[in-house]
Amino acid sequence: MFGAFRPTGALGGGLLWKIPWRLSPHQKYRQRQRLRAVDKVVETVANALAKKGETLKSLDRWQAEMPTEAEMLPKDKYTIFDRKEKKYRKGIHKLPKWTRVSQRVNPPGY
Repeated sequence: MFGAFRPTGALGGGLLWKIPWRLSPHQKYRQRQRLRAVDKVVETVANALAKKGETLKSLDRWQAEMPTEAEMLPKDKYTIFDRKEKKYRKGIHKLPKWTRVSQRVNPPGY
């Protein structure tokens, strides 16, 4: 183990980029703020279009299908459905680019 080929600390220590198995309270707070910001934008656009007497099909569909942050269960705010996981759920922070993707609707019963 001595010489040019001895293992370094990073190689001997295992995975270098570790993801905690649960969200911190600060990450949960920021996730709720992001969900509320999206709700606010949708509401603002809907109100502006209503003043003009217009509607958008995609906006109407969003409002009909997507729950607001207050209507969502904590399970749906902080976890997503994943069929490969043991209990079919994994933390939302393990999804790539989870701060940019809207994951509001999950299969019922999971």
